[in-house]
Amino acid sequence: MQIIVITLPTFIEKESNIIEKLFSLGVDRIHIRKPNASISKCRELIKEIPSYYHSKLSLHDNFELTDDFNIGGLHLNQRNPFIPKSFKGIVSRSCHSLKEIIKYKASVNYLFLSPIFDSISKKGYMSAFTHENLVLACKQKIIDDKVYALGGISLKNIKQLPYYGFGGAVLLGDVWEKVDTKSFESYIKQLITNSI
Repeated sequence: MQIIVITLPTFIEKESNIIEKLFSLGVDRIHIRKPNASISKCRELIKEIPSYYHSKLSLHDNFELTDDFNIGGLHLNQRNPFIPKSFKGIVSRSCHSLKEIIKYKASVNYLFLSPIFDSISKKGYMSAFTHENLVLACKQKIIDDKVYALGGISLKNIKQLPYYGFGGAVLLGDVWEKVDTKSFESYIKQLITNSI
């Protein structure tokens, strides 16, 4: 199962170092999501990340940065629904219903389905799917290895995801809450071990 981490929407101190550490610990991709950031601030962040990791980055905004860096992926959303014609990398998309998964699956490399569990980073953003919904969607092959679970993913529930047929886990709140703790590295290693 793939492990993806999404950045916080705001910039934090030593963010490029944290991103580099996440990759070195085994995270597969990092999605840079900074919806209100200027292109110059995003460019600064990417410049600080070693270039050999750029192909493992996906941008949610400022798609024109693919002209400046060897960015490996772009993520479609309501703000940015179209891929530049010149882009040849990995394309992903956010979905919030099984109908959207069915509609978009053939046109992208992978999709996020959310919220699977109650969100950690967005208080009050509750799970949109029951256990029964997810089991049935797996049986119907709506959820498969192209669909990645987002929303409330943590060490406590990551082992459930293969049971529902998900091909990946997308983390945000649980990872960034632990960045400044002594257990950060061991936590990421446990996440990856539990996702295999």
